[in-house]
Amino acid sequence: MQHRVIVLGAGYTGAIAAGRLARRLRREDVALTLVNAEADFVERVRMHQLAAGQELPARPLAAMFTGTGVTLKLARVTAVDADRHTVTVTGARGTAEELPYDTLVYALGSGWHDQGVPGVAEHAHDIAGRPGALRLRARLAQLAAGAPVIVVGGGLTGLEAATELAEARPDLDVALLVRGELGDRLSAKGRRHLRAVCDRLGVTVREHTAVTAVAADHVTTADGTTLPAAATVWTAGFAVHPIARATTLETGANGQIVVDRSMRSVSHSRVYAIGDAALALGPGGKPLRMSCASGVPVAWQAADAIAARLSGGKVPVTPVRYFQQCVSLGRRDGLIQFVTADDRAVDRALTGRLAARYKEAVCKAATWGVAHPLLVPGRARRVVPEAGAAGAEAVGTVV
Repeated sequence: MQHRVIVLGAGYTGAIAAGRLARRLRREDVALTLVNAEADFVERVRMHQLAAGQELPARPLAAMFTGTGVTLKLARVTAVDADRHTVTVTGARGTAEELPYDTLVYALGSGWHDQGVPGVAEHAHDIAGRPGALRLRARLAQLAAGAPVIVVGGGLTGLEAATELAEARPDLDVALLVRGELGDRLSAKGRRHLRAVCDRLGVTVREHTAVTAVAADHVTTADGTTLPAAATVWTAGFAVHPIARATTLETGANGQIVVDRSMRSVSHSRVYAIGDAALALGPGGKPLRMSCASGVPVAWQAADAIAARLSGGKVPVTPVRYFQQCVSLGRRDGLIQFVTADDRAVDRALTGRLAARYKEAVCKAATWGVAHPLLVPGRARRVVPEAGAAGAEAVGTVV
């Protein structure tokens, strides 16, 4: 009997994990299913570009995984029963189906987080996924010259959104509202460049500004100030998919699944969590941040751990560390902030057009890795009968 592996979510981490597993294990030994609600792979790191009016190429998942042995199932995940080892999904016609698994890779990721601020869910726009980016794109197309657009959030997503919109629509009045100082996690060089780019693009930066309410045509700040907004873009953090919290899986305070160094759930050995869904510790014992930079290496780790356990081998564990934070500042400028292993900024930073090309190369490399799932070094291994029968509980040594 084939070992049943189900991967939930075909973002960067889920798609990479599915492709790597297809390369690592022999097809006749595993039934590998990738469940996703959308038919296309979404380049999430480019959603600010989509919102700003740029066209992104369609990347059908079916084409990506043709000939790999991966079965693509287009459906929405509605429940996970980690004790019965089943997943419930709902297809396009609204029909519910229960899928049994021997090993589950949970990669449902995250969406935008309204932080409990009144009016955000009703009136703000998000760029956490394609639907939100397209809604913002449609709204921006309706705006006349001089219309005020407010971007809330000083993280990397907010910086990219504000500068992309300002460059693409110089006729709009774009403002960026941040709780602290602009670029407060960057080096001095990085902060100077970021401020210079905002000045050049005409982005009004309001520092030490917390938004307490969002309405259809304005936002209200903590000091009672009302700022007009024909469109409000909310980028103040991400919230993980809520399904994990509703299961018996051990989760952290924010709903992430607690995992060990091999990305396996500490409470349910048949379940692995990767990407934004995983509460994994990095250098210095700090949780890995929600990002593509964290998600890709932990997807590799999980796939290799599963393959090793099922084939009766040792489980390699490669520590996840950071090298840089890549920020696009429009299409012709960027910032590559080099960081320590635990993600603290150092003095070195790359800026300008060269940084923009660097960031573009990183984005293309990540997508290439998804689009070519079988071009992974190594050989396909056989599932050891005893290991396959025991599922993810197979014996394996973490080294």
